[in-house]
Amino acid sequence: MKALRLLRWSGSVLSPRTRPCLFHLLQPPLSNRRLLSATISSLQEAIQYQNQDQDPEEDPWGSSQGHEDDDLVIPEDMPQSLQQEARLRALPSPPLSAVRSSAKLAALHARLSFTPRLPIESLARCLVDATADPNPDFNNTSLAILGRDLYGYYTSEAILCRYPRLPTAVVFAAMSAYTGPKTLTQITQEWGVELVAEPGGEVDPGYLQCRREDSMLRKKHSPDSDTDLPPMVGKGQPSIVGANRPNADQKTWRRGVSSMTVYDDEFGDLVKDSTRGAKNQEPTTSVEDACARFVQAVMGAVYLHRGKHAAKMFFKEHILSRHLNVGKMFEFKQPTRDLSRLCAREGFESPVARILSETGRLSRHPVFIVGVFAGREKLGEGAGSSLNEARIRAAVGALKGWYLYSPLDVRVPSDVEGANTRPWKPVLIDIGEIIV
Repeated sequence: MKALRLLRWSGSVLSPRTRPCLFHLLQPPLSNRRLLSATISSLQEAIQYQNQDQDPEEDPWGSSQGHEDDDLVIPEDMPQSLQQEARLRALPSPPLSAVRSSAKLAALHARLSFTPRLPIESLARCLVDATADPNPDFNNTSLAILGRDLYGYYTSEAILCRYPRLPTAVVFAAMSAYTGPKTLTQITQEWGVELVAEPGGEVDPGYLQCRREDSMLRKKHSPDSDTDLPPMVGKGQPSIVGANRPNADQKTWRRGVSSMTVYDDEFGDLVKDSTRGAKNQEPTTSVEDACARFVQAVMGAVYLHRGKHAAKMFFKEHILSRHLNVGKMFEFKQPTRDLSRLCAREGFESPVARILSETGRLSRHPVFIVGVFAGREKLGEGAGSSLNEARIRAAVGALKGWYLYSPLDVRVPSDVEGANTRPWKPVLIDIGEIIV
């Protein structure tokens, strides 16, 4: 078969990118490119000089899109297209004029089923991280703070009203499973949002604008590194310096569940800065933190533009609709002892393990079924290859049956906000988990 030479085909078949006669039109001449590079450098130097001369109290965030570039001189002999490109490259994030012409942003707006009540400009602002544009008038910091509080409020009331007897550690784990950084990163990928390699004014507004940290810094702050602190700090372990806690320099003090509720975040983790960077360097962030702030900012934008009802429906559709098996989050160290303490606290009789049935006792694979009883009431049962294993599983089943209690008609406080709603019926408030 004779090979075909595509470059000899007709110009009507070839696209402008592959036509040999148009290669010189795809990039500016060398002289114009040098002029463009010099102009961009001069614009950046002028912005830095302007930041040094101005009063920090007037604008602590530095220059951004809100500053006029009338004082920045651009050569008049430069072509109009290069002048526009020079102005765009001098901006830290895409301008508002490019929002309406972005196909990726319009597709994201339609993919999330947003109405015109939520402007596409607000969605574009949700995609600008503080590490890309430090100006709070153009990044998603304020929207992310509001969205994070709304996520925490809606998630906590949904978990506590549905499972009022859950231990605090399991509540923290469920909160992280619903609205943690890893979950929000997965939601960002499901929405089809891509991260930009390097933020700038010439980038499509449909990309998530953030400045990522390098590989060495990411390895240093990874969960497997030695710099991150364990969930419980005890004797001989590193101190909790940098956390939002009193006496954080004490190395022998431990982090209890009560102090985690008071001083730590909604997931029971230490409060620490999500943006990293040296003193004289640009701040950076991880991909998970940037994606989490984006999803939180979208929630804040929905709440501001469309109201509480739309925000609650958005939360149910994208967060609460995910299946979460809370029963697999329990981890009991001594379930038989915990069950005995629980029965003593609630006034039940002491639990007794009784064998219900067995098969193959003398074989290689015996199966024993053991039940745990408090008087005549069976609290739980479990099966195992030995009597001890079956007894422990029965105790675990009894504890899960107590902690996973859920009322039939589950209502949350946010359901009665507004007019024409049913009166609020108080929910069960448990006294707490077992303290051993």
